[in-house]
Amino acid sequence: MSDALKHECGIAMVRLLKPLAFYKKKYGTAFYGVNKMYLMMEKQHNRGQDGAGFASIKLDPTAGERYISRVRSNKSQPIQDIFAQINNRINAEFDKNPGIKDDVAAQKKEIPYIGELMLGHVRYGTFGGNSVETVHPFLRQNNWMHRNLIIAGNFNMTNTTELFQNLIDLGMHPKEKADTITILENIGHFLDQEVAKLYKKAKKKGLSKREASGHIIENLNIEKILKKSAKNWDGGYAMAGLLGHGDAFVLRDPAGIRPVYYYKDDEVVVVASERPVIQTVFNVAFDDVKEIDPGNALILKKDGGMSISEILTPLPRKSCSFERIYFSRGSDAEIYQERKELGRLIMPKVLSAIDHDTENSVFSFIPNTAETSFYGMLDAAQNELNKQKNAAILKEAKNLTPERLSEIQAHKIRTEKIAIKDVKLRTFITDDSSRDDLVAHVYDVTYGVVKPTDNLVIIDDSIVRGTTLKKSILRMLDRLKPKQIVVVSSAPQIRYPDCYGIDMARLEKLVAFNAAVELHKDKGTDAIIEEIYHKCKQQLLLADAEVINHVKDLYAPFTDEQISDKIAQIITEEGISTKVKLIFQSVDDLHKACPKNLGDWYFTGDYPTSGGNRVVNKAYVNFFEGNPERAY
Repeated sequence: MSDALKHECGIAMVRLLKPLAFYKKKYGTAFYGVNKMYLMMEKQHNRGQDGAGFASIKLDPTAGERYISRVRSNKSQPIQDIFAQINNRINAEFDKNPGIKDDVAAQKKEIPYIGELMLGHVRYGTFGGNSVETVHPFLRQNNWMHRNLIIAGNFNMTNTTELFQNLIDLGMHPKEKADTITILENIGHFLDQEVAKLYKKAKKKGLSKREASGHIIENLNIEKILKKSAKNWDGGYAMAGLLGHGDAFVLRDPAGIRPVYYYKDDEVVVVASERPVIQTVFNVAFDDVKEIDPGNALILKKDGGMSISEILTPLPRKSCSFERIYFSRGSDAEIYQERKELGRLIMPKVLSAIDHDTENSVFSFIPNTAETSFYGMLDAAQNELNKQKNAAILKEAKNLTPERLSEIQAHKIRTEKIAIKDVKLRTFITDDSSRDDLVAHVYDVTYGVVKPTDNLVIIDDSIVRGTTLKKSILRMLDRLKPKQIVVVSSAPQIRYPDCYGIDMARLEKLVAFNAAVELHKDKGTDAIIEEIYHKCKQQLLLADAEVINHVKDLYAPFTDEQISDKIAQIITEEGISTKVKLIFQSVDDLHKACPKNLGDWYFTGDYPTSGGNRVVNKAYVNFFEGNPERAY
């Protein structure tokens, strides 16, 4: 992707189902779970490089022994940093007491981080800042084991203000108005409530206070707690939680916006944000890794029992299509084929733009995530070339010489590595013209392979702001002096803000939005800009369920091609001598390529939750009023 785009995070959870001695005997180490957690988090570093955290719980500790360990980091390489800290602590204990190296019971007692239940998290710092205090997992501590709560999630709520107010109405004083703290205290409240009810029942049965703890652990109803906690949540989430005594859960939002997968055998239960992570780390087949269905929770009890329960009534499934286009690892078998299909499906538009002249066209891609869709585009280009060859042979069949046949068959699709991402330059120069020159050199190009008679076709997975195209890529490609530059986006035009975890919250940062505004100014219909503002302002007075998205009105008068052409104008700076053509995927073809992930609100404005419509109207109000704050 040419535009830097951040995504909230990824989760990893491991529950060991056997005693630690089993893993020591079979795998040579009682730190089997810790090792697997490191691999799972490292394999998801694409989902977050600004912070990482790890928490573990030891089952059945003796009173007075620490049973929860947590380490978090916001260093430049946070995953390596937290596991270096864990390693250093383990090695320090071994140096202090070499005799425990083969004593698993002593290791569990003396060494932190070793345990049967582990939760990890990687994140990008977007709106919540990036101090170590914002890094998951979050911990709500209590002297009662079963009232300790640890949560980490890939989530964003659209109604944090409402949820925060609910806590205040309950008499609480949350330490921060952030969705993570709000959700932690929200679940914690209903956990406390359930524990109190079970304690009363235990006392009625004549159990002592000590015996009551065991009764609570055995009878704690996680499903009930989650149903009460999540009933008013509006957002996209895969929420993981651990309780101090050893229960655990992972809850997915009812529209299935955020992804989450699990695997279970007789040794482990594993959860991760991406399927291939589990496949690779545990060497299991594609079909062995299951998806947690929308609105459902995977619930693990301390005794190792696992169940899947419906917590919230599922909404129409709108799993995030950006996961397939860009965020998730392309090594997933389905995602790899879907990205290739995105490239194949857009090829007819490309052929039209180059007048089917494959002979005088060079095909390439923007590193690195667009590479897979590039292969799909090449497949389609090769099919077109084969048709052209067949037509030429049939046309000249009567007079075809061996030399002419060889000439026809020698025609190949020309592919080159044109754009090269050189360095991540720091814009330390404050003067605008100097900074722009620096930014232009983020990408370099390969010289000597493009002729002045060539079309240069280059595919990117998506175009959000268009800044890197404008300030760097097009400047560099123009130096090659092709006949035409055709920039292809394997994703549709991004027209609306996201509010479920992607760093696209402000309308005025979206190049498609700016193109629509400019088109209205060109036509003299820019009075609509203020009209939409007043409509959006009125919508903010309504309950979420009644709100409609009035920002759609801005785009309604224009075709996709008109907006694409205006974007091409916006990103083509003065001094660019080559004609620039911009092609976007259609929403229909996106759905054909990614049939399981139909969440397309950033392209269509069709939000999967009612909170989304409030957010898009608020984002427009902020744009019109010049307010730089995010809309939720």
